[in-house]
Amino acid sequence: MGYEHLFRGVLFPLYETVLRRRGTLAWFRDYQASQWRSRDELAAIRWHKLDKLLQYCWQEVPYYRRRWQALGIEPGDIRDEADFAKLPVLTKDDIRANQDDLVAAPWKGRLTWKATGGSTGTPLRFGYTHESYERRIAVMWRGYEWAGARMGRRTLYLWGAPVVSSNSAHDIKDRIYHAAFNRKVLNAFLMSEARMAEYADVIDAFRPEIIVSYVAPILRMAEWLTATRRTPHKPVAILSAAEALSDSQRETIERAFGCPVYNTYGCREVMLIAAQCERREGLHLSADHLHVEVHAPKSTLRGDAAIGEVLLTDLHNEGMPLIRYANGDMATADPGACACGRGLPLLARVDGRKLDTLRSPDGRLMPGEYFVYAFLSIPYIRRYQVVQREPTAIDVYVVPEQGFDTATEALIRTSLGGVAGPRMEVRCHRVDDIPATTSGKFRVTICEL
Repeated sequence: MGYEHLFRGVLFPLYETVLRRRGTLAWFRDYQASQWRSRDELAAIRWHKLDKLLQYCWQEVPYYRRRWQALGIEPGDIRDEADFAKLPVLTKDDIRANQDDLVAAPWKGRLTWKATGGSTGTPLRFGYTHESYERRIAVMWRGYEWAGARMGRRTLYLWGAPVVSSNSAHDIKDRIYHAAFNRKVLNAFLMSEARMAEYADVIDAFRPEIIVSYVAPILRMAEWLTATRRTPHKPVAILSAAEALSDSQRETIERAFGCPVYNTYGCREVMLIAAQCERREGLHLSADHLHVEVHAPKSTLRGDAAIGEVLLTDLHNEGMPLIRYANGDMATADPGACACGRGLPLLARVDGRKLDTLRSPDGRLMPGEYFVYAFLSIPYIRRYQVVQREPTAIDVYVVPEQGFDTATEALIRTSLGGVAGPRMEVRCHRVDDIPATTSGKFRVTICEL
């Protein structure tokens, strides 16, 4: 507790505000306060931000002005959220085909860029401003705090990391950075059946108060702990990410570790979208930071639950605004209110996010997130999917773009073979399209073993 207070009160403000000159802590305080506003107050605040953003996009973003003009829409026509819902959906293909025109004129050449391999298998690059990034970090810390994962608290991440080691100077910098944040990272991509005891030993030695993990590896660890009757160090809470968490998976993890599990939902394009509070009655949307729609066709309605496509609008990224962006996920809206008293609306669950874990011939686990990272550096691909039907081979289906050639195929084999090992055959197939699942989700990895 002593270090946590030192970090929150002294070290992090010195680093973030004084050294890095970022406004993260100021935004964090704002979001801490706004979460307790009523739903109507938050809706009014959100609409004010949204209206301002639409006016800005009309003036400064060529793509939106051209698209809306072609449909006969002007900003004055959008008077409320019902009108806003009539605007066209922004797809990944739209972004990739119009990337330059999606950058606002005042921000040309000034953005920070990231790539996403996309858990839905459609890669793209997106830009954002410094303020947008600072706000995203603030919203993330707020959502994590609901589960007790306060900044500076002793935290272990069972998370993705590059399989190939980086240079020693970079490694040293990472170790110092993680130590300052009072956290340790275990590489989920290198976890295997043979190394389960080793990973459990690290958890017991580090004695984390919080564990943050992809669903698949923490579930497999829980299953191993139960099967071996090993009692692990008991953290205060576990936060799951990157995949939907089912009730049976939650029960398995909680039984093995003896602590509550909290689900979170985010994507690389906007970071944290929703998270569970201490009541765990749903996932609170970051509705004072994002405008989130669950676009549900009438055929998907089941009672009061609207199952539909997630559409995102980042209210604070003026550099490359994403308006009604379809990130490829399906979710169920919850019209009710949480007993915690926060005015932030709820998702009942995330329905359409599932990344299968594949297995290498030597028994190592290969979480779906590894393939998302692996494809970040592979060019000329519109969509991809990795399927395992036998222990010693994986089939990679690729919808290629112009420029894709045998050298690109070799890069795929090298990249994926690096983690799967020399006994795994990587077979590449060029296809015209990759069909979605019945839920409308494009899955990166499918295990049919």
